[in-house]
Amino acid sequence: MASSDYERRIAARFATFDQDGNGYIDREDFSAAAKAVLAEFGLAARCDKGQALYAGAEAFWQGMAGIADRDGDQRISRDEFVGGAVKRLRDNPDRFAEIARPFLHAVLAAADGDGDGAATAEETVRVLRAFRVPEDIARLAVGALDADQDGRIAEPDIVDSFARYFTVPE
Repeated sequence: MASSDYERRIAARFATFDQDGNGYIDREDFSAAAKAVLAEFGLAARCDKGQALYAGAEAFWQGMAGIADRDGDQRISRDEFVGGAVKRLRDNPDRFAEIARPFLHAVLAAADGDGDGAATAEETVRVLRAFRVPEDIARLAVGALDADQDGRIAEPDIVDSFARYFTVPE
């Protein structure tokens, strides 16, 4: 696959992070994502799960900014995302997974209604809807995440899939 095709596909994934659509990824986008999950599951920002979600969002932002914010303006442009984050992480998706893990762990905990360490397929669809993913795409994604078809989505499935989505063009 040509580099420009790869970059075009990855650039399309930029919108997943740019929650407010202003053309940049910044700390507020990560906070907005955390807030959306809390609202979806009726959780207070000050509860343990809420605090963990905001802390995870901040850790994720710091990791992304450290890798991609080349000009130090506390925001990541589409070019910085493609040229910085993705190119550096493409060869090491585990690094991306580690950056995302605290946030994804907290999202899973917020969605996990019965506290068994995994979210149901429906809870996972709700998370994706909170991130502005259309219902049909959310359901397809959850179907792919639930490889063993047990109706449960666990942390390793989410973290590994998330890292592949942002670092592998297919």
